[in-house]
Parts: sequence; structure tokens; C-alpha cells
Amino acid sequence: MYPVFKRLIDIAASSVVILLLSPIMLVVALLVRLQDGGPAIFKQKRVGKNGREFLFFKFRSMPVTTPNVESSDVKKLTVTPLGKIIRRTNLDELPQLFNILRGDMSLIGPRPPIPSQSGLVALRRENGALALRPGLTGWAQVNSYDFMPEEEKARLDGEYAHRLSFGMDVEIVLKTLLYLTKKPPTY
Repeated sequence: MYPVFKRLIDIAASSVVILLLSPIMLVVALLVRLQDGGPAIFKQKRVGKNGREFLFFKFRSMPVTTPNVESSDVKKLTVTPLGKIIRRTNLDELPQLFNILRGDMSLIGPRPPIPSQSGLVALRRENGALALRPGLTGWAQVNSYDFMPEEEKARLDGEYAHRLSFGMDVEIVLKTLLYLTKKPPTY
């Protein structure tokens, strides 16, 4: 029963946040577009529920010519000056609210990997985490550290899949809010 309730929460919350933050999203999109003339939204194939691929959205924080790489290799890439700001403030993640509204993602769940992260996908398939919609934030993210190995990420994602509950989702939201108040990372 909770998965149905969780989906209703996703629809209601993402709709409200999109409405409330639409002016900010519009300004960010305009600034990204003006920075170098490229598209404001970065689109990338990601692996979602049951291994189904979907198109993932973020505000673009890197030059248009940047190749797709795993998040562990992101420090090797160039981030635009505006990109540093929107990443530090997590504004780059706001377009994922549309992924949530569409049903590709959830507010809470394992972060969606890129298809080349086949090891992580396989580990999540084994522990049941791949059966969930990926999330904007998740148990692995609120318990993460820099360069966390895929095995540890998958272990935490599997733990979330087996403990899935409203209480756990509330705990993750609270830990995410605490994380957002910490000193931002530098790029």
C-alpha cells in the first residue's frame, strides 16, 4: 500500500514545488542559456525502475561539449562559472522534479545511474533496489562520502529497498535538509 501513497506524495509535492520555484527555475534556465548559447537543460539516459532507461533532466552546469561520464569522474571535467553556483546550491537538480511528476523518478530512492554503471545496476538488481523508482535523494546519499564504492552505495540502496516506509522517507528528507545546510562542496 505504501508505494501507492508514496507515488501520490511524489505527484503532489513535485507539483507544488514546481509551482513555487518556477520563477527561480526560469531565471536559472535563462542564465544558463545566456552563458554560452547552449541548451539550459542537460538530458542524459539513466537507468530507472526495473532497469528501464529514461531521459534524466538537470540544469546544465558544464560546457556544451562535455562528454557523459560517471559521477565519480566529474571532478576531471570543467564546470562553468554559473555551473559552480547552481551545483553548490543544488539548483541544478530542480528539473528532476519533472522526472518525478512524469513517474520516471521519486522524491526518495536510489540515485539513477548512467547505463555504463553496469556493476551498480547489477548489484541493485540482486538486492531489490532496482525494483524502485530512482530518487532525487536517497539513503545512500544521506549516508555517503566522497568516492563511495559502488558496493557500498548498492548495499545502502538495498537496505532502503528492504526497509521502505513512510518513516524512513521522512528520515531521509530530514537528513537531506541537514545536508543542504552544510558547507557546499567546491568544484
